[in-house]
Amino acid sequence: MAFTAAFSALLALSAIGLSNGAAVKTGVACSTGQVVQNEACCALFPVLDDIQQNLFDGGECGEEVHESLRLTFHDAITISRSTGLGGGADGSMFIFSETEPNFHANLGIDEIVEAQRPFIVRHNATLTPGDFIQFAGAVGVSNCPGAPRLNFLLGGRPPATVLPPDLLVPEPFDSVDKILARFDDAGGFTPEEVVSLLASHTIAAADLVDPTIPGTPFDSTPGIFDSQVFIEVQMRGTLFPGNGGNQGEVESGIAGELRLQSDSELARDSRTSCTWQSFMTDHTKLQNDFKAAMLKLSLLGANQAEMVDCSDVIPNPPPLPANAGPHLPPDTTMNDIEIACAFTPFPALTALPGPATSVSPVPPS
Repeated sequence: MAFTAAFSALLALSAIGLSNGAAVKTGVACSTGQVVQNEACCALFPVLDDIQQNLFDGGECGEEVHESLRLTFHDAITISRSTGLGGGADGSMFIFSETEPNFHANLGIDEIVEAQRPFIVRHNATLTPGDFIQFAGAVGVSNCPGAPRLNFLLGGRPPATVLPPDLLVPEPFDSVDKILARFDDAGGFTPEEVVSLLASHTIAAADLVDPTIPGTPFDSTPGIFDSQVFIEVQMRGTLFPGNGGNQGEVESGIAGELRLQSDSELARDSRTSCTWQSFMTDHTKLQNDFKAAMLKLSLLGANQAEMVDCSDVIPNPPPLPANAGPHLPPDTTMNDIEIACAFTPFPALTALPGPATSVSPVPPS
């Protein structure tokens, strides 16, 4: 059910009240005990506690985190500089929930929209739908070991009043030319920033690319934010995890792992392949570039003059496990890599010991 006009008006008033942060005190202690640089951010801690416990299953890096991160992108990218259409990160996915989640590129996203809906209603005095989507995404990512601590700016995202047009969200079967053009039109994203955003696929899985195998991950470590997706997509494709022949899917190099056509082509295109390769063994670069690109994404369509920086509310993610690090899957060699970057040497990687294994699906929460 879509939001009513009255509820949208209430959310808009809430956003105005919170976004006038210039006059509030800084470096203050919240009533909940935390210290923040802007007192307007104190209102976020009850929301944080609620979604960590009741949406993210006590702070796990699981399916709801994966889907919440996907939602940050699908809501924000719906803006066009060339046509002036779409509002960016304005919560239109919730406000027009009877229509927008049914666009082809958004199929399956209705589940996280409805999972988040009670939280948006409960915390409507603090966050607009656009704010909540970005806040939940940033909080969720903080549960994933190895992730960067994402920024969150509060306010400046009034609720959407117009449904964005279809076809603004890139599809996995789109060409590299079309994908890069769409990101440029949305917010002037460079090819390097596009690849940076795809670091999200290290903690992601597909439900509907092959609907016979929901929860199929894009790399072998979907519970941690590492570089394996960049390494494993660069491997020679040999098999499908399910039936195969699905639109937007190409062969992967590991059993149980799904490879998007768009990821495969971006890893091998001369405009993006070297950036893709650069993330394989430089975790700090991966974190920093993803964080910067996500901030840029979260500000699409927003009025930055009305925003308050509440990044200090976002928890610090746990570090990568001691045994994590860039590697080839078991029973593979460097001969299984399809090198695409012509300008820098491919990093030397070794395989984990043991026989070849199959990647398990991401379990539903």
